[in-house]
This record gives sequence, C-alpha cells and structure tokens, in this order.
Amino acid sequence: MGGHKERMLAGEPFTTDDPELAADALRAARLCERFNTWPADDPHGRRAVLAELLGDLGEGAYVAPPLRVDYGHRVALGHGAFVNFGAIMLDAAGITIGADVQIGPNVQLLTPAHPTDADRRRAKWQTARPIRVEDNAWLGGGVIVCPGVTIGRDAVVGAGAVVTKDVPPAVVAAGNPARVLRTL
Repeated sequence: MGGHKERMLAGEPFTTDDPELAADALRAARLCERFNTWPADDPHGRRAVLAELLGDLGEGAYVAPPLRVDYGHRVALGHGAFVNFGAIMLDAAGITIGADVQIGPNVQLLTPAHPTDADRRRAKWQTARPIRVEDNAWLGGGVIVCPGVTIGRDAVVGAGAVVTKDVPPAVVAAGNPARVLRTL
C-alpha cells in the first residue's frame, strides 16, 4: 500500500498524517510566508523564493502575494502567466497553469476531494485530481475550480464562477455551476 505520500502521488485515497507530507506542507508554509512578506522593492528576490516554492516557474510569470499552497512543488506556472492577489492553490494533485494565463484575485484551484461517506471523512481520507488551465485562458476574480477540471485554451471564466466540469477551448463560461454562455 505504501505511505500516504506515495498514495497521494499515485492518485489513490490518502490522509495527510504522513510525516513526508507534513514536512512538504511545512516547507511550503515557510516559503509562502517568505514570499508573501518579501519586500516589494526586491522583485528579483521575491521571484527567487517563488521559484523555490513552485515545481515550475515560467519566464515572465508573475504571482502577486499573498499566495497559499499545500505543497507548492506540484504547481507549474507557464511563461507569461499572471496570478493576482489572494490565490489559493491546493496542490495535492498537480496544477498546471499554461502560458499567458490570466488569473484574477482570490481564485481558488482545489485538487483535493473528500468522501461523502461520514466514517471515511471522519478518518480524514481524501483523494485529489489534477487541474489544468490551458494557454491564454482567463479566470475572473473569485473563480473556484474543482478537482479534475481542465479549462481549455483561450477560454474565459466569469468572476465568481464555480467550475465543476471541463470548460472547452475558446468559450465564455460563468455561473454556479459554471456553464458555457457562448463561443469566442
């Protein structure tokens, strides 16, 4: 069965009581704290901390603090991507943000899911499914993206949307749950 970190990485049910996961989460919390409090007049230093935190940081990508992640190393941010203030990226599974993606303030990318069975939930079991935001997509402020969702290339997701299913390329989607309103 392996440890819970191995189960998480394999996409199997896991709990976060694994010592390796706890160490990864502590590392991420410390790096987030450094990133979020780094002096604004030293953007190169702040970017160096972000590069240490994330799994991949593309050229010209920018994240405005504050940022919160579970582990950080499972987040890939493409070149030229922009992430505004208050992003939350729960990266128990991978989060891939493509090139030139625009992410508004207070967006949440949530890969973990919890069971509906009360006993398993009480025992702290969870699963995680990756999130992918393809090149040149735009997520408006306050968007919530649920586990396993892909936002297609050039798609626009309206502010406050809750995205529970994949969004095709080159459409506008909005609402709760988000639905396609029109093709671009």
